[in-house]
Amino acid sequence: MAANNREPSIGIMLAHEGGYSNHPSDPGGPTKFGITIADYRRYVMPDATAADVRAMRLDEAKAIYRAKYWGALRCDELPAGLDYAVFDYGVNSGVGRASKVLQRLVGFADDGRIDDALLAAIGKRDARDLIARLCDERLGFLKRLKTWPVFGSGWGRRVAEVRAVALVMAESGLAPAPARQVGQAGAKSAGKGVVPINAQAQRGTAGGIAAAGAAAAQQAHHAGARPVTILAIVLAAAALAVAGWLAWRWRQRHLQES
Repeated sequence: MAANNREPSIGIMLAHEGGYSNHPSDPGGPTKFGITIADYRRYVMPDATAADVRAMRLDEAKAIYRAKYWGALRCDELPAGLDYAVFDYGVNSGVGRASKVLQRLVGFADDGRIDDALLAAIGKRDARDLIARLCDERLGFLKRLKTWPVFGSGWGRRVAEVRAVALVMAESGLAPAPARQVGQAGAKSAGKGVVPINAQAQRGTAGGIAAAGAAAAQQAHHAGARPVTILAIVLAAAALAVAGWLAWRWRQRHLQES
């Protein structure tokens, strides 16, 4: 499963959603950071007005996304890349639709429940194939909406960007590579095994993530992404690289002390 993907995924998603809007053709009505007035009333303030939505703080929006979208879809337990693709789908089209599509992709009845059996089945599949099929289904659904003529250009660009970034995430894994432990014949120091530095793993953790982020940004650029989206991808990759390096260092120290 992926490590540390939640916050970067939320950051990239927020670059798509932007600030406050109240488009007359958008059935969601007053919306800020992608949170509609209906969701804000459901999760924060039952009697919220458009002015309350406009005044919504970024930390409030992030808290909603962590609990009601990322957490509800059990994205921490999904493979790298698929976690982000499912999360963004849930934000854009609803948690219920995203979960049901995910179920259908692996042959489960689409009752909207993401349980352990579903996660186990997903873990046996190729994450890249699931990402591609999920994005294909998402785009097909959007094209069937009556508001496609109004929002279709932006929606299509967003799905293309999500696909590109998610596939790079899946290729890189975005999880720190485990360090190898010394065998019984390994060196000893003060009664503890000395764990050699796995330079390849160390480079693969931070460098691989950085390279993946650069590739994702390039693919997003070719897909016509806005500069703010590309910047969010680059910043997310940098955050992941730092987190991966810190996790590698912590694991290395833990193994040396055990």
